[in-house]
Amino acid sequence: MSEGVASLAVVGVSHHTAPLERRERLAYHLAEAPRALDELLAVAGVGEGVLLSTCNRTELYLVEEPGRPDATREVIAAWSARVGADAGAMAYVHRGSEAVAHLLRVASGLDSMVLGEAQIQGQVRDAWEASRHRAGAVLQRLFQSAMLVAGRVRSETHLGRGAASVSSAAVQLAKQIFGSLSGARAMVLGAGEMAELALECLAAEGVHTAIVANRTFERASELAARHGARAIHYDEAWATLADVDVLLCSTAAPVPVVTADRVRPAAARRNDRPLCVLDIALPRDVEPAVGEIENVFLYDLDDLQDVVRASLERRRGELPAAERLVAEETARYAAWLAGLSAVPVLTQFRTRADELRARELESALRRLGDLTPAQRAAVEHFSRALMNKFLHEPSVRLRAAAAEARGLDAAAALRYLFALDDTAPAADGERDRRDADAPDASLAAVRTTPSGER
Repeated sequence: MSEGVASLAVVGVSHHTAPLERRERLAYHLAEAPRALDELLAVAGVGEGVLLSTCNRTELYLVEEPGRPDATREVIAAWSARVGADAGAMAYVHRGSEAVAHLLRVASGLDSMVLGEAQIQGQVRDAWEASRHRAGAVLQRLFQSAMLVAGRVRSETHLGRGAASVSSAAVQLAKQIFGSLSGARAMVLGAGEMAELALECLAAEGVHTAIVANRTFERASELAARHGARAIHYDEAWATLADVDVLLCSTAAPVPVVTADRVRPAAARRNDRPLCVLDIALPRDVEPAVGEIENVFLYDLDDLQDVVRASLERRRGELPAAERLVAEETARYAAWLAGLSAVPVLTQFRTRADELRARELESALRRLGDLTPAQRAAVEHFSRALMNKFLHEPSVRLRAAAAEARGLDAAAALRYLFALDDTAPAADGERDRRDADAPDASLAAVRTTPSGER
C-alpha cells in the first residue's frame, strides 16, 4: 500500500487486551472527548485524530506525519500515566491497511464483545462527530467508509439478526440465575441507550414491574413512559432496592454510585431474598464491595463473557460474508487514499508546466509585436490548450498508477523527468533571451495572419 495509507495509525486498548479495571481508567465520556483528543494529539505531535471510547475499548485514530517520531508511542506513554501502569503491555497498534480494516470491523460489530452488536455503529458515529474539529480529509473519508460498511453488514448479512447487545446479555445472565424473570421486579439505573435496551429485554422476558431511576427525573419519566415502566427520583432508588429482584446499572457517572453503604440497609430488609446486580457501565457504577454483601450477586462487563460465548456460535456462520464486505471497502478506501499521493506531484507538475507556458507566452507576445486583443487571446488560448493536451495523459496515468499501488514509483519518475524537486534551470532565462533575438518565422506568420483565418 502507498505511503499515504502507511501514515494512518490506530493505537488502542480493548476487552481483548485489558481487564475491566484497566479499561475504565482509560475511558473518556463523550462530553470530554474533544478536549481529551486535543490533549492526546498535542502529546503525540500530530494534528489529525479521532478518539473512540466505549465500554469495551478506547482507541485513537491518527495520521502520522512523515519523518516525525512514532506518535503512538507518545500516546501509550500518556495512557500509562493515566492508568498508573504500563499501557504498552495491553495496547495494540495497527497501521495502513490494518488500521483501516480494524475500524471497519469495529464499526460492523465484528470486534465487539457481543459479535454483531448494533450499538457500536452509533458509538463510532458519535466519536467521529465529537472529533470533527480535528479530523481532516483522510479520517473523514475513513469514518464515512466505516459507516458504509457497517450498514452493508447489517443489511447484506444475518450477522445482526437476533444478535445480543451488552444489555440483552446482562438480562440473559439474570435469567440464568433466577431460572425465569417472569413476574420479577427490576430497576434500571440510568436513562441512556443501554438502559432503554435493557428495559426492552426485561419486558421481553416477562418482568412484571420495571422501575427507572435517573439523576434527571424528566429523562427517567420519558424512558419509563415509552416502555410501560415507572419512574422514580434518583434519591428514592436506594430504599427501593429492598423490593426489586434485579438492579441493572448503566449511568455515565465517573465514579461508582451504587456503594456498599447504600445497598447494605436495603439488603438487610430483603428477608434473605437474593438481589442480582448487573453493572454494564464503564467506568463501573457499582463498588466491588457490593458483591460481598450476603445474598447480593454482582456481575460486571467481564462476567458477561460466558453468556456471550453461548450465543456466539449461532452467528459465526455469517462472519465470512461480513469479512468480505470489510475487505472490499478496505481496498476501496486504500485506492482512494493511494490516489491522494498523486495529488501533490500532479499539482506541482501542472504548476511548473503553467509557469513555463506563461514564460514562453510572454516571450512570444513580445516578439509578435502589436496584436489585437482577439489575436492575443487566441495565442494564449492555444498555449493553454496545448499544455492541457500534453498533461492530460500523464495525469490520468499517474492517478491510475496510484490507485494500483504504483503511484510512488510513477510520481518519483515524474519528479525526476521534469525536475520538479529543483528550482527552474537558469538556462531557461538564457533560452528566452536567445529566442527574443531570433524571431521564428511561424510566429511572424501568426502576427500577419488575419484574425478570422486561424
